[in-house]
Amino acid sequence: MKKILLIGLLSLASFHAYAQEDNTEYEMRTGEKPGYIIDKSGKKIEGIVRLAGNDMSPWTNQKKVKFIASSDIDGSKKKQKFKTYDVDDLKGYMAVDNDSERVFENIKYTNVKEAYNTQNGGLSGNIKAFNNLTKSNQFAELVADGKIKVYKVYGFPTTFSAGSQIAVADAENKRMRENPAYVYSKKGGKPEELTAVKAKMIIADCPVVRTKASKGEYASLKNDTKQRSGLGKFIRNEVGNAMADNKAIVDEVIMDYNENCK
Repeated sequence: MKKILLIGLLSLASFHAYAQEDNTEYEMRTGEKPGYIIDKSGKKIEGIVRLAGNDMSPWTNQKKVKFIASSDIDGSKKKQKFKTYDVDDLKGYMAVDNDSERVFENIKYTNVKEAYNTQNGGLSGNIKAFNNLTKSNQFAELVADGKIKVYKVYGFPTTFSAGSQIAVADAENKRMRENPAYVYSKKGGKPEELTAVKAKMIIADCPVVRTKASKGEYASLKNDTKQRSGLGKFIRNEVGNAMADNKAIVDEVIMDYNENCK
């Protein structure tokens, strides 16, 4: 019980810190391209969107985003007052990052697999589990759009590690950065983790793609026969390969499905 209470207090402290970041002033960048946010009513508001995360912390983009509406930009000032929004405020957002449009949508998905996929025990591992199990809604990056939508979802790391746990947590964070999960939603249905088995099921209503799959024309669907000697071992030892396969499934199969079966 004490451990649960401590975890809860740490999480509340983190939430409070995010709330205090609102109304921060940032310098505008030359040639900065506008993006937009979608508020809870569905209204699209254009302006400058700043990603809260980066390559080292991509999961932060799933929790919050910084934004200033075009109508609120004061051209006479060097610095502008951005606001920070989280999943309780928005349906989604689009940010221009290195000239690429990145779209994030607010989806209801809990990353149970990542919650229990940890090499750290004790408080560090428990906090990681808590961080993932309590995120029932998050901004997920849209990587395939159409009848089947696919999102890239990162696990949330532990927010505490000490002693020998630090190196383990760092290695685990690196793995999570390099191996996001891929989550699909078909026709607006409940988001679920994408696997080779599920991919074959959800493309079955498209004759063109189903035929290609049955003939073995998709290399990414030929690699779903890994030997699994228990769920725990599969999660720990093969998660990297599994996620790589799913990225290939998105690029090869889902994209083809959305193009041929609109």
